[in-house]
Amino acid sequence: MFRPIPRIAAAAFFVIAPMLYAQPPMPAQQPAVPASQPGAPAPPGAAMQSGAVARPRPQRPQIVQQLTFAPYHSTGIYKIGETVGWTVTPGPVTPTYSYKYTVRRNNNVVLKEGKLDLTSGKDTIEITGDQPEMIYVAVEPYAVLPVAAPTADAASPLAAAAATAPATQTPGAPPVEAAARSVTDAAAGGGPSRSPYTGGNTGRNNGLYAVGAAVAPLQIPMDTPRPADFDAFWSGKLAEQAKIPINPVLTPVQSDVPGVDLSIFTLDALGSKAHGYVARPSTGDKFPAVIQLQYAGVYALNARGDAQRAASGWLVINVDSHDKQPNDPSGGVPRGYQAVGNTDRETSYFLDMYLRDSRALDYLMTRPDWDGKTIVLTGGSMGGQQSLVLAGLRPEKITAALVCVPAGSDTNGDLHGRKAGYPNWPSNNPDIMKTALYFDPVNFASHIKASVMAGMGFIDTTAPPAGIWTALNQMPGAKEPLPMIWSDHDNMTPVQGRACPARTSEILDQMVKGQSYTPVPLQP
Repeated sequence: MFRPIPRIAAAAFFVIAPMLYAQPPMPAQQPAVPASQPGAPAPPGAAMQSGAVARPRPQRPQIVQQLTFAPYHSTGIYKIGETVGWTVTPGPVTPTYSYKYTVRRNNNVVLKEGKLDLTSGKDTIEITGDQPEMIYVAVEPYAVLPVAAPTADAASPLAAAAATAPATQTPGAPPVEAAARSVTDAAAGGGPSRSPYTGGNTGRNNGLYAVGAAVAPLQIPMDTPRPADFDAFWSGKLAEQAKIPINPVLTPVQSDVPGVDLSIFTLDALGSKAHGYVARPSTGDKFPAVIQLQYAGVYALNARGDAQRAASGWLVINVDSHDKQPNDPSGGVPRGYQAVGNTDRETSYFLDMYLRDSRALDYLMTRPDWDGKTIVLTGGSMGGQQSLVLAGLRPEKITAALVCVPAGSDTNGDLHGRKAGYPNWPSNNPDIMKTALYFDPVNFASHIKASVMAGMGFIDTTAPPAGIWTALNQMPGAKEPLPMIWSDHDNMTPVQGRACPARTSEILDQMVKGQSYTPVPLQP
């Protein structure tokens, strides 16, 4: 356990979370993959919060679905020894491609490969789950069916291939091959990229479908031991920071949300300054607090979202992930900040980021308008990563951590048969892998005392679910896993992942009324 830190210099202090999108929860069971949504992908974690300025996104046609998947277990969860599988049927759009599939353990170790044969109207994909693991299946187009007519620009690879195909299906006619390297890259965790195919259920519109399942997920273990000096390192950093006065500077900000006081804050921290928005109801003396932590990227925060959350009765602190003013869209922060200093724990960009989060908590606990009881941490993607880290770094006062697709867990996974995700540190550099362990939420998780709700997408390649399960399994307290079996990362498939922000809003609405939060355990 981290050693107690000295009492810090007092200063008044506020905490507020930006307004979460209030969306209806997803059904617990879905018989088939729903269609992806129009529009370019939002930033990762954006669905979790309204703490970032909304940017106009170009609209695109709705992504068509040529395949439908029905899992053998509607929950997507299996026991060791059970057959993990899906029945695949064509539709709702008539398939124009031939498809192959690859089954991987933890999206890394190939277990099985094959081609779909839908001539009878259906096919199956099956594998026996033989250990605690995540099963990830990439279903990729590899050819244009001869019956397919050109559907793309005349200069595209698909149009050229289809133009030479007969107008009707000829029995035994071979499909027309078209390279799909970019589809394979996406299945391995790459972002949107050019592909000769369209459609799919991962939000990329490159023909890629993915399905996922969990086998005994509550038994997925750590794959790398915590560094022996992990606690000593972080206790030392907290002690150093505690010697620095907070020196809060508050700048009032006008808000169009009535009944709310809103300010920009700046705080002194070890090696940098923490910035963000703080909001509270204009009337009243004591309030429960929520700290919003931000998803990856560099952007201006949305003060209106903070004010809206405060209007419902919360004391809100929205912490910028960077040493910049929250209304500054860039702040001179390098685009690839996550790689800055990543060969040494003393220079990693995440060291100052995590310490700024802790400094915001210091500030909150000095504020006379905090109720002295409730502090909720929340965030999506990198914001979820920071929330879990802060809950483990400072467990003494955190009431709950509500996170959606938290990133950063299992950073050494590529060395142990698990595909790692963000921050995508290269596994072929031993210094980077050693450094990563000091910033991996998995290694903070055993200290977490708060109740935790964590949503994970079963086909997420940005925040792979195996790492999230690993973190949850280290937590000694009550936790609520929220599997979203059809969801990639929330910016890629926002509708399929909306259950998590909806559940977060539900819990916050309950807690602001003074009700306790009791996590719902995983149902077998």
